[in-house]
Amino acid sequence: MGFEDYKDLVGTCAMITTMGQMLSGTLICKDIYKQGTSKGTDPMPFIGGIGMCILMLRYAFVVGDPIMINVNVFGVATNVAYMAVYYLFSPDKLGTLAQLAKATAFVAICLGYAQIEKEEHLEFRYGVLTTGLLLALIASPLIHLGEIIRTKSTAILPFPLILMGTLVSFQWLLYGLIINDAFIIFQNAVGFTLSAAQLSLFAIYPSTPVKADKKEK
Repeated sequence: MGFEDYKDLVGTCAMITTMGQMLSGTLICKDIYKQGTSKGTDPMPFIGGIGMCILMLRYAFVVGDPIMINVNVFGVATNVAYMAVYYLFSPDKLGTLAQLAKATAFVAICLGYAQIEKEEHLEFRYGVLTTGLLLALIASPLIHLGEIIRTKSTAILPFPLILMGTLVSFQWLLYGLIINDAFIIFQNAVGFTLSAAQLSLFAIYPSTPVKADKKEK
């Protein structure tokens, strides 16, 4: 029995886990609703999620993979819903719209490129593009590393998304190995490493803000 015999099983598990990861955004939206504001919550996981799912959906159509197509259609729908909640409770709606506009313009440019690229080069070149963007999105929480070290708190990091991201990237790595897709393998090998590194921060620093009086002591 070769690895190919497990393709459907691993692919289905990866799809279900990925959808579970996407649903973990409901926990963040729940916190936003309780607080009555999205202030202090980074919108990039949602904005990036919408954009990345659209771009990966295009790649899924290029390689003709139905599992990837289903996952990314689901991802677009859920992230749009999360972004709607974020916007509804955002104290800076113009700023949020500006971020969305920039992301929309960038995605439109990438899709436009995919339309004009020669078919024989599309899978490789578009794959390189989506790989770079996906890794940038996964690593984006690390821009807060300085603040995390300074405050000794991981409160700013979306723990549910990072935890699920670690599990998801590992499963897609296995799927990539089975279907022998170099981009899926590379994306998820690096993605798993980055997600695991972010997850390790929660073992070092608490997920609740350190009070000022404790800092002074």
